[in-house]
Amino acid sequence: MGTTTGITNVLRGLALAALATTRGVVSAKPCQVPVVTAMLFEAEDALLTGTRVETSLAGYTGSGYVAGFDEGTDKITFSIPSNATKLYDLTIRYAGIYGEKRTSVVLNSGANTEVLFPATEAFTSVSAGQVLLNEGTNTLEIVNNWGWYLVDSITLTPAAPRAAHNINTALVNPAADTTAQALYRYLRSIYGKKILSGQQDLSWANYIATQTGKTPALVAVDLIDYSPSRVERGTTSTAVEDAITHHNRGGIVSVLWHWNAPTGLYDTEENKWWSGFYTRATDFDVAATMAAGPTNANYTLLIRDIDAIAVQLKRLRDAGVPVLWRPLHEAEGAWLVGYHKLNNLVWVWNSIAADWYPGDATVDILSADVYAQGNGPMSVQYDQLIKLGVDKKLIAAAEVGAAPLPSQLQAYETHWLWFCVWGDTFINNAEWNSPAVLKEVYEHDYVLTLDEIQGWRTAS
Repeated sequence: MGTTTGITNVLRGLALAALATTRGVVSAKPCQVPVVTAMLFEAEDALLTGTRVETSLAGYTGSGYVAGFDEGTDKITFSIPSNATKLYDLTIRYAGIYGEKRTSVVLNSGANTEVLFPATEAFTSVSAGQVLLNEGTNTLEIVNNWGWYLVDSITLTPAAPRAAHNINTALVNPAADTTAQALYRYLRSIYGKKILSGQQDLSWANYIATQTGKTPALVAVDLIDYSPSRVERGTTSTAVEDAITHHNRGGIVSVLWHWNAPTGLYDTEENKWWSGFYTRATDFDVAATMAAGPTNANYTLLIRDIDAIAVQLKRLRDAGVPVLWRPLHEAEGAWLVGYHKLNNLVWVWNSIAADWYPGDATVDILSADVYAQGNGPMSVQYDQLIKLGVDKKLIAAAEVGAAPLPSQLQAYETHWLWFCVWGDTFINNAEWNSPAVLKEVYEHDYVLTLDEIQGWRTAS
């Protein structure tokens, strides 16, 4: 339970004063009932499960802070009253003295929202997205996840209405062909009004059709098995053929590339050669390779790999397929556009981290991968991408574990342009996507399916 210290004076006059367990920050004019503009809840006064109150690190508020996040079930449970259904911005005051960590926020036993805690030496605050409180008493849990962090308090502030978007009208590639321009024009026309349903791999898109009676509007394919270091070991792929198939039935195509390192693969029992797209599975150093320049052998291999992928992208270009292109972040955009003349690409950036962002001039769409159970609105990542692109870029949930509930997207005003659920072990896993949830998602008016986007290429 939250602190009761000083609460009577703070919340006097409010209908929920008897229920409130927080120190409120209020504003008022003479002869008016005070209005709570923010609510602060001390962690040490909440219900603790597997965690404990400590006071050794200076700088905390209240009577202490909560530590002991070292087991999966360790958590803090806050009890939060609300006199109406209302959206709030959530801020968590924490200390990341053990390095960068992640926590999970769960509202009313529902969706799991992952929040990044950057490394710190003292207590600081981080945005944790929004929470939609129900009328009455709500529960908000901060659950272990990575663990090993300290929590001082949380603050809830009524969320302001979202400002109107100011999306760039043109693609970053001035030579973009008519197919790419048509796709981008259509995407801009639906942004903030609808969301495109999406699925990784054509076979799983067809699975969705059998489960719901609806086919995803967007299909994503991965060019990973066209990487030379995998082809050398016998891999084959039908990703390009699958993309063309979906395009020919009126769908939208997204293409990603999990790049398998060209050399330096450990190929051990723990890190097989086919896991070479993970840094843990190779000693190939991209930064060093780029710094060494064209005369370096590894640089030559990097360009060889990009050239190999360009061959596949040209097949899509020649088939008239515009591509939402989501490559590895190290890929050099100028090489594909300037040298290979791949002007059918709409460039999708896939990271929230500001220090990796290549700049507005090279990116058309911002996106994130979000793996959180509960089919929630992913408001934390959405807000971070809005900030990264200054609301001038379209925002997409390029890879998710759970299809988001449309009602949550609308309530939170998280205007994701599309979602794309990963394949095996996610789309067919009821713990991530139950048949009932999939039906609800795919039958909702807010969600566009393949049959509802026919003619997008000629839409004005």
